Amino acid sequence: MNTDLHVILNLFATSSRLQKKRAYLTIAAIAWGTVAILLLLAFGEGLKLQLDKNRRSTGENLAVMWPSETTKPWKGMPPGRPIRLHIDDVDFIRERMPELKAVHGELQAGRTALTYGRKTVNGRILGVNYVFGDDRKHYPQAGGRFLSVEDEVQRRRVIFLGDEMAKDIFGEEKPVGKTLLVNNAPYTVIGVMQKKTQMGVYGGPDGNHAVIPITTFLAQFGRDRLNVMVIQTEQPQQMKAALAKVNELFGAKYRYDPTDDRALATWDMVKSAKTTGNIAIGIQLFLGIVGALTLLIGGVGVANIMYAVVKERTREIGVKMALGAKQRWIIAPFVLEALVYTFIGGALGIIIATLLVSLTSFIPIESNKVLSFLGRPTLSPAIGIATSLILGLIGLAAGYFPARRAASVDPASTLRYE
Repeated sequence: MNTDLHVILNLFATSSRLQKKRAYLTIAAIAWGTVAILLLLAFGEGLKLQLDKNRRSTGENLAVMWPSETTKPWKGMPPGRPIRLHIDDVDFIRERMPELKAVHGELQAGRTALTYGRKTVNGRILGVNYVFGDDRKHYPQAGGRFLSVEDEVQRRRVIFLGDEMAKDIFGEEKPVGKTLLVNNAPYTVIGVMQKKTQMGVYGGPDGNHAVIPITTFLAQFGRDRLNVMVIQTEQPQQMKAALAKVNELFGAKYRYDPTDDRALATWDMVKSAKTTGNIAIGIQLFLGIVGALTLLIGGVGVANIMYAVVKERTREIGVKMALGAKQRWIIAPFVLEALVYTFIGGALGIIIATLLVSLTSFIPIESNKVLSFLGRPTLSPAIGIATSLILGLIGLAAGYFPARRAASVDPASTLRYE
């Protein structure tokens, strides 16, 4: 065995020294293909992670319900009856569905005058329950806070601003602690939302609205009909059953068919999250296939070169076999040559791709609209393993088939080969 290995390595070394230019071109082709597949997969991985982050920025495991109309007759009553929810319906659901992680209602007022000094902005005001901050991911910037239970119970005139609205009203000035007039009623700014990029919104981007306690909204605007009610489950798989139970409870209260899923127009974010995830996986697969085909072209180049080597060395191979060379002495150097070229080219490609992806980390994603939506290219261990497997298969195939051809030649016929 040691003798065989020594012979194989000597034959491989001799061939490599004689064909340096061909070796360099082969390595370059594999390196280029490796860079292509890694960059495409990195962009796909970054896009998937960013889409998931943008989706979750609105909230996780949520369902949003709007007032709508019945579409089915019920106990002698015709379809087309309006169903309208009120503030007390939030506690109605909370008491009867303690398994829910959160329930909140929203009252909305559009084009409301918000004044600070001489600056007046017409914006959207939401009256919400205190749990809104966590389940809708309205996290405050440093130095501020979101609404508390006491704010809601005591009907405090406090306001939490979206980051874009805060910038429109206050410019570069720090808003927290300042007094803001909402339709000429004074409110204290208690916080500003951290900037976030959203995929799914209802009513408008979170950065462009302001939030006050729902009880304070009722006292000032005099409206108790909810524009939106939102439920949140602990786990995504619980949402379907939770929505069915909500319709059972409201169906009994407002007298409509519990199976009428249009009595309350509903956006099930759990279901839409699955769709978004499938789209991201589809994009990844497409980019991976394109990259793999690019790398495969490099592998075809390696195979063609190895076939050319077999053709050039036909007489030499025949002489070796006539002198008693073993079949593995013929096959192994070709396979080893292809594997080494593929390994070196792949290693160079991985290094280059890693450097290029690392350079993108110096680009601030927050100030770049493209990256804030598409995400930063990301190399994961799974990508590295997949690329290594593809490289190994390509190198093995590119060396094996030409080597098999070389070992199958007839020594007598090779001596007549020109």
